[in-house]
Amino acid sequence: MKQKIKLMAHQIALYPNKEAALLYAQALVEGGAEILEIQIPFSDPSADGPLIQEACAQTIAAGVRVKDCFAFIKSIHEAFPKLCIYLMSYASILVSYGLESFVLESKAVGVSGFIVPDLPFDSNEGLIDFAEAQGLLYIPVITTSMSEERLERILACGFTLVYCAIRKGITGSKTEIADETIVFLDGLKNRGIKVLAGFGIVEKSQAELLAPHVEAIVAGSVFVEIMQKQIKENLAQDKIVLLLEEKSKELSGK
Repeated sequence: MKQKIKLMAHQIALYPNKEAALLYAQALVEGGAEILEIQIPFSDPSADGPLIQEACAQTIAAGVRVKDCFAFIKSIHEAFPKLCIYLMSYASILVSYGLESFVLESKAVGVSGFIVPDLPFDSNEGLIDFAEAQGLLYIPVITTSMSEERLERILACGFTLVYCAIRKGITGSKTEIADETIVFLDGLKNRGIKVLAGFGIVEKSQAELLAPHVEAIVAGSVFVEIMQKQIKENLAQDKIVLLLEEKSKELSGK
């Protein structure tokens, strides 16, 4: 019997182009992703590995802007109104746009919450208040190597959902999930904290190992790598759709 796994799939808005990106989002959802983490492409990311960096650079070079990303998210929300969508971005994009305006626009297009790796809870520039006023989540990013003092300060704020990077560094390479990681995740779960856990999740065995200990597993670079085949290998779009759906089914246990 297959193990059903809650999957959050990461996608870069409008990569590699609007038509393909919409089809790819549909493939991820139909493959079993219950949450989409949609990233606004950024030129100088601090947590993204080379696959996502390259895809972001190509998208920016194509002229994609923040307003285009909002329109893309709106299209996905209209196609899948019950789908949970979290918007992932870096802080300078939100600040440049205007935090309150960014939150209001996000709410209007169907976003449920925000993941901003370089905007910590205690220097959030007002994002938490703006988000809460609109009924949206601010999802703090934690790591398994974070000091206990820092972790306790975050949890003391009452966040019920956090994003956990299960290893140091950047996304992309496969992560070996240590026993200490499971112990860390169970400690959060036992305190009633829901965890989105990712970084280097690329295959079924990892998803199955993590799933009992978290709210959802997160996969990103593995999907972006498949999407890049359209450009790098001139692979037909319908073939990429099939590969994405198959990988989504593998990781979600659908």
